Amino acid sequence: MSMDREPLYVRIQNHFKDAIRAGRLREGDKIPTEKELLEQFDVSRITVANALGELAREGWIHRIPGRGTYVRGIPGELGGSFPPKADVVEIAADAQAAAAVPEPEPERADGGVRPRIGLVIPFIGDYFAIRLLTGMKEALQKAGYTLLAMFTFNDKEREKELIRELRDMVEALIIFPVDADVYNEEIIALKMNGYPFVLIDRYLPGVETNTVHADGALAAKLAVEHLWDLGHRRIAICADTPVSTASVDDRVNGFMAALAAKGAMINPALLLTDFKVNGAEAGPGHPLVRTIASRAATAYIALNSTLGLHIAAHAKATGLEVPRDLSIVTFDNPSRGSLDEQGTFTYIDQNEGGIGRRAGELILEILNGEKNRLVPYRRIVMEPRLIVRGTTGAAPDAVSRKSPATEKEKTADSP
Repeated sequence: MSMDREPLYVRIQNHFKDAIRAGRLREGDKIPTEKELLEQFDVSRITVANALGELAREGWIHRIPGRGTYVRGIPGELGGSFPPKADVVEIAADAQAAAAVPEPEPERADGGVRPRIGLVIPFIGDYFAIRLLTGMKEALQKAGYTLLAMFTFNDKEREKELIRELRDMVEALIIFPVDADVYNEEIIALKMNGYPFVLIDRYLPGVETNTVHADGALAAKLAVEHLWDLGHRRIAICADTPVSTASVDDRVNGFMAALAAKGAMINPALLLTDFKVNGAEAGPGHPLVRTIASRAATAYIALNSTLGLHIAAHAKATGLEVPRDLSIVTFDNPSRGSLDEQGTFTYIDQNEGGIGRRAGELILEILNGEKNRLVPYRRIVMEPRLIVRGTTGAAPDAVSRKSPATEKEKTADSP
């Protein structure tokens, strides 16, 4: 992207900065709504959201929920009441776009705009996504890039829109694809046009792209072997997305392969991959709630940390105690702590910080590569590991599987 062409979002920013400096807009004044700005500048919603996000991050404006967006003042004259480099970007609620990850120097020494890498991601709903972003930021910040993150809210059409909008605003894209049963044609178009991008957490089966993700099959195997060693034979695997993705398929296939290696039969009733969970409101007819209440399984492998929390909540509501009655292994750590801190859940560490960091490093390698040289696509697979905490224990029915000889010996030795 040429540095001598002022992006539209920068023009909008400068419009408000000039008005605030000149006193035409004063502290406490309400700025126009997103719809009004769309009409005034004849730009897209995402461009407006990007401009407002930058202004809020630098401290020029702030949002009051339910009321609107207001002028805060000139950042250097705020008396320290609001840090110009706030960690959370405030934008209008109807913008539906996330924020730029803050950097210490938003402008280059020569006064130009720092180059940007765009991130298209479903949402930041748990600590998995936060750790991903932290890893990316570490890699890109060192190279002088700003990371601009936008949310798709797991909507395929919105993902298409964001990719179309961002590709002309940034140097390259990092994409966490939405859950979908077919490929997003905008991602395929990026590949066909030679646009630099990296996929994270997912890959497109049969389509070569640069991608960074964890070894899902190995992760599921680690979970199964841990639970098997604890005596569990009725193990369920749960994914709260009815749409099949490569990452979910890898984990489910790894789960079945690990059980097959133990000589176990696969119980289709314990493959819970065709439902959604909306908070704790799921009724008794919900497949997950029904399975927990019936004690059909003694252990659950949740394919994301939020789902693991739901399983624990439903188990408690049913009167089951974790891990005495039911064991849970989650993908990713549901707590904010690092690996050194004693969390509650036994989980699969996918090294999400490492995934984010390697994705940032890979996109930089692509950008710094020779322009006219064909660079082969790279698929970087991170090795997961199991972190044992407090939600897994011996299977409650393990004693019943002891051999008759063992029981006789125990009886003979008893006083």
